[in-house]
Amino acid sequence: MAKRVILYNLAPGITHEAFKEYVTSEKGPLIDKLPSVKKYELVKISASPQGEPPYQYCGIVHVTSVEEFNQKAGPTPEYQGFLKKFVPMVKDMLMLSGDEIY
Repeated sequence: MAKRVILYNLAPGITHEAFKEYVTSEKGPLIDKLPSVKKYELVKISASPQGEPPYQYCGIVHVTSVEEFNQKAGPTPEYQGFLKKFVPMVKDMLMLSGDEIY
């Protein structure tokens, strides 16, 4: 199964509590319902063996394929509206895509 992995930190002024409320009430349900999405997970990173973690959050989107997500979910008005709200809430974002091996 293909995955899209997004690592990021919260932008200044965005609290973890407010972000959690946003994710549980808006972001999570929206991402779960997008075409080609099988499952959405969000992990709040709390520790790293190397010291301070470089990222606060890791979003994992399980998709039928990255190409299908880009073609079917990406252009939807719902996803575009999500991006307009989400992108100003985060910084240092790194987006990766790949296929599950095990």
